[in-house]
Amino acid sequence: MVSSSEVLSDRAVDLLAKLVAFDTTSRRSNLALIEWVEGYLAHLDIPSRRVPNADGTKSNLMATIGPAVEGGIVLSGHTDVVPVDGQPWSSDPWVLTERDGRLYGRGTCDMKGFLALALAAAPDLAQATLSRPVHLAFSYDEEVGCLGAPDMIEVIATDLPRPALVVVGEPTDMVAVRGHKGIASFIVTVTGREAHSSLTHLGVSANMAAIRLMAMLVELSERLEREADPASLFIPKGATLTVGQINGGTAVNILARECVFVFDLRTPANLDPMALLADFFAAAERMDAEIKARAPEGGVKIERRSLTPAFAPEDNGVAEAFARKLTGDNGPPRVVPYAAEAGQFQGAGFSTVICGPGSIDQAHQPDEYVEISQMQRGAAFMRRLIEDLTVSP
Repeated sequence: MVSSSEVLSDRAVDLLAKLVAFDTTSRRSNLALIEWVEGYLAHLDIPSRRVPNADGTKSNLMATIGPAVEGGIVLSGHTDVVPVDGQPWSSDPWVLTERDGRLYGRGTCDMKGFLALALAAAPDLAQATLSRPVHLAFSYDEEVGCLGAPDMIEVIATDLPRPALVVVGEPTDMVAVRGHKGIASFIVTVTGREAHSSLTHLGVSANMAAIRLMAMLVELSERLEREADPASLFIPKGATLTVGQINGGTAVNILARECVFVFDLRTPANLDPMALLADFFAAAERMDAEIKARAPEGGVKIERRSLTPAFAPEDNGVAEAFARKLTGDNGPPRVVPYAAEAGQFQGAGFSTVICGPGSIDQAHQPDEYVEISQMQRGAAFMRRLIEDLTVSP
């Protein structure tokens, strides 16, 4: 007999407390959490498999519950969270705290709430006679560019019986989302030559050069806003470009030797980020040559930080139809401006939908929370998933 939604929800909240207690900020390892999940699954006689990064300091985790046949359901989520540094939290971000119908803690919304729901369903899935399997797919480093998921997706595509669809549990208030923007982010390092600020002919200001490059990005950002498709479902409607970090110079009266800035470009599926940035890259090459002519030790270096593909809406998408059936969602088509691993799964040929507890409005914030009612809706989703896949006696 399948557990009630109430039992699944209570179980998920208990699991969420354990998951939140692991500080899996992207700059840290997630292995302690992975080891704990492995032990939890092993206790249920559910085997799991790690797909680690190159140096073994982080890992994805995969597990299959049910028969080794095609047509399974992938439940995908990331284990890493964003930093809490400098944020004014009202309670310990690593201790799940309930207040006024909300569960506070880093990652409650983005997205350990979904992981907890998937793990809460595992005991019932393990005991049921399933017609198709459920595959758990927990990744690392989503928050810094969806870096972990591709290796795991490759294993799913090559080593498992072909799944029918993927549910990515990013926060959507438990409604179906059919598309997201892609994200391309870059680190630009401009190196000049230090000199006294009154003797500009003796040096090269990295800051002044970097400002010229950033001005190009501002112009591109404004053009993209003007050219946005008015019929787009996205908010903001078009591609967006922002410079998120700038660090340069040591004193007001010294020509800056180095300036580093980081920017991200978020694009709908119909726009190619590399093509949009072609003029910028060409200008950076010209500036590199100009600086080297005056200071051979200087120049411009651009490092790609991430290139996560957009998730395009699917016509008559199997995954979206499945999520709508389980949630009872009959609302309008929806897309989200943030990036996730949904585009990577889609790129590997899997029908994909985004559907998970919580609102993106609470993600990355101090006092991040997920509403208990959202966990209850997620538990109802998992209960219907188990019922849908269970073979009638």
